[in-house]
Order: sequence, then structure tokens, then C-alpha cells
Amino acid sequence: MLIDSHCHLNFNAFDDDRAEVLARAAEAGVVALINPATNLGDSRQIVTMSEQIPNLFATVGVHPNDAGGVDEVTLEQLHQLAQHPRVVAIGEIGLDYYWDSAPRPVQQQVFEQQLALAKTVGKPVIIHQRDAAADTMAILRRWAAAGDHPGLVLHSFSGDLAMAKEALALGFYIGISGPVTFKNARDLPEIVAAVPLNRLLVETDAPFLTPHPFRGKRNEPARVKLIAEKIAELRGLPFTELSRQLTANTVKLFGLPEF
Repeated sequence: MLIDSHCHLNFNAFDDDRAEVLARAAEAGVVALINPATNLGDSRQIVTMSEQIPNLFATVGVHPNDAGGVDEVTLEQLHQLAQHPRVVAIGEIGLDYYWDSAPRPVQQQVFEQQLALAKTVGKPVIIHQRDAAADTMAILRRWAAAGDHPGLVLHSFSGDLAMAKEALALGFYIGISGPVTFKNARDLPEIVAAVPLNRLLVETDAPFLTPHPFRGKRNEPARVKLIAEKIAELRGLPFTELSRQLTANTVKLFGLPEF
């Protein structure tokens, strides 16, 4: 039994076979999926999908690549959407200096505005970070220091062990995705071995980051099992024990019903 804590089931990559993808996920033991948003239109679409698919939960937010289009009206509409009962988090939000699709000061401002929204509505946060670790952690450090944060996961973690340790000290979770299965996984195996079990989440980021041995093909939620199996191997744990803990972690962070 697993929860895919981050997949983009609303993306066009699944338009031709979404029902089959959901069926394969169920066969693999995936009992729930969390679908993060990347912009305001996405947020609306995902909320609607979550009303139609019983085991799909929504998040709302604006990805840093779309930060240039955010204004006060956008933030107010996100605030309204965030109160929907199927919305379990704000995200995915953060900083992306790889694509630099929006000016960095704009990304930072929009990031901080949405972090403030998360506190206002009392819902946890899903963080996107690419080539922006130092600035991301500086902003999150201030946010956490102000107190009363509702929880947070660094999605598809790509930082180093020092970053992971600081995130843990701030009370955050670490999301692990397909790259942990790659032969060139770099620091990920060490990080997975070091993070306390009660702070790990598992995700696919489908349709991206497909795990071995399907790398290069479209990813889908059923393959979260391959990632969890790799984590179990790295931790030297029975798969059933690990999956139980990963599910409990996801339920706790996002306030999901028990499965």
C-alpha cells in the first residue's frame, strides 16, 4: 500500500489513457495520489479532477516558472481555491534558477507570498527547487523561524546531505523520486539512508523522472512501487514495513484520511 505524493495526472501526457493509468496504479497498491498544481488554471483543473476521482487529492499554487504572471488577483483566487476540502497543500512552489523563466526577485516574492498563504489556510507546502538551493533554504529558514508552519516537503529532493539535515532540523519532509534508482544517483542513496524513516515521502513526479528500468519512457503512478522498493533496499527493510511507514508519513503531512 503506497501513496504517490506527487504526480501530474492532469497533464496532457495522460489524456489518452488516464483511466488505464489509474487502474495500473491501483493494481500496484497505490491507494491515493496527490496532484500538485503549476499555475492558476492548473489549480482549478486539478480541483475539479479531485472531485471526480475519489483517491486523487489536489494542491493549488504557482510554479516558479510561471511566477511572472502572478498578481493580487491570482493570490486571492488561490486563497479561495485552497479552502476546497479536496485541496491538501499549497504547491508546487519555490525557485527555479535553471530555466529562469521569471526574474529571480519575482520568483522569490511570489514564493514568499505563497508560503504566507500556506500559513493563512493552514495547509502544508510542496517545494520545487532547481539550481536555487541557497536562496530556497534562506527563505524557508525565515518562514520556519516565524513559527506555526503547517509542514513542508522538499519534492524530488536534489540537494546534498547538509541541505537535507537542515531541512529535517526545520521540521520538513524529504520527497524521493525516480533518480534514486539510477546508476548515477550521486548523493541520493546516502541521503535516503540518513533521513529518519518518519520524514520520508515517495513520489513519481509522473510523467517525469521515470525510474529504472523504464527510464526514458513516460512515468506513471504505478511506478512509485519501484522507487519504494529501492528505498527499502537502501534501508535494509522489508518492503511491507517501509510502505506502511511511507503511507503513514504522507497521511500525517497532508491530513489525508487513513487508508
